[in-house]
Amino acid sequence: MAAIKSEFVRTLVERGFMHQCTDLDALDALAAQQKITAYIGYDCTASSLHVGSLVQIMMQRHLQKTGHRPIVLMGGGTTKVGDPSGKDAARQILSDQDIDTNMAGIREVFSRFVDFGEGPDDAIMVNNDDWLSELAYIPFLRDVGRHFSINRMLSFDSVKLRLDREQPLSFLEFNYMILQAYDFLELSRRHDCILQMGGSDQWGNIVNGVELGRRVDGKGLFGFTTPLITLASGAKMGKTAQGAIWLNKDMLSPYDYWQFWRNTEDADVGRFLRLFTELPLDEISRLATLQDAEINEAKKVLADQATTLCHGADAAKTAAATARQTFEEGSVATDLPTIDAAEADLETGIVLFELLRRAGLCQSNGEARRLIKGGGARVNDTAVNDEMTKVSLTDVTADGVIKLSAGKKRHALIRPI
Repeated sequence: MAAIKSEFVRTLVERGFMHQCTDLDALDALAAQQKITAYIGYDCTASSLHVGSLVQIMMQRHLQKTGHRPIVLMGGGTTKVGDPSGKDAARQILSDQDIDTNMAGIREVFSRFVDFGEGPDDAIMVNNDDWLSELAYIPFLRDVGRHFSINRMLSFDSVKLRLDREQPLSFLEFNYMILQAYDFLELSRRHDCILQMGGSDQWGNIVNGVELGRRVDGKGLFGFTTPLITLASGAKMGKTAQGAIWLNKDMLSPYDYWQFWRNTEDADVGRFLRLFTELPLDEISRLATLQDAEINEAKKVLADQATTLCHGADAAKTAAATARQTFEEGSVATDLPTIDAAEADLETGIVLFELLRRAGLCQSNGEARRLIKGGGARVNDTAVNDEMTKVSLTDVTADGVIKLSAGKKRHALIRPI
């Protein structure tokens, strides 16, 4: 491509967000000349987004910070259908109340990353149910559906994956890509939106929207996708043995969020600092070259910066202090995740595997038993190998709690009540 002119495109390319673009040179030229509006859609399948969505959220933040306007599109309508992209099975059908509840939880995330308001640079949040629920089905098929080739739709990865694996693909889901394309058309008409961004699995859906805008309204629209973010180990970003890394603190504590970033693999530190923080690139380059024990300092910087963006500076400082007490000073940090246990139960004793599960350190009793047998469980920093060991009031420390550990990095406190 030609030399990059716009700060927005330059930021995305230099920091590693670039995977595909329908016409990067034209988008760059337009962003250099005028304020543009871009959107990303988020379906409401859970009451929080997780770090797998953080690349897209950070793109919207960069869009606004470079002088452009982001649209956060809530998929109140498309959630009723289900996006087949990257899925082996049909999505569970949610009730309208479930969708509204999830949407309210997701809204909380964005206020920490972008500024909403009525100004020309302020982000706006819209719900595609506002127009999708009003569609008259036959006129919609006539006016919009005729622009989509079944042959081409069958060639998209989101459809081919399910068909190749002989997994059922409902007609309801098959319509999803048409509805997403229509979203882009509506946003271009309502808000002069010219760019849709998303993950690489959305490329086919995004291209459909670009082409629909050209065919129906003669609009020059653009699509931009990010690469699939995987860990150096090959694992998918945002998924751990303990579950998803949620962005809302009521689903994952700021301390656990901080710990997720602190535990980044060495080979991922530089890339994650570029994607998930706003540190200058020269400082990131310096941190990424640290070796051996010094790379841990870079990981702490990553954890501090990422947690500050998501939960605020105070939460990041508290999480860092808790980790320092727990790992470096050997004391019990009272800000560790804490669960209450009845004194009456602790008098007779609660089996360790049950407590590990209740504390969220294991997903099931079976996982907890395996952890204990493998030597990974500790009570008050003392290894326990007998899965039937009972934890009781005699284990309460001078701090008034019992410390449970799963491996070296995950801890929780039991507080008698």
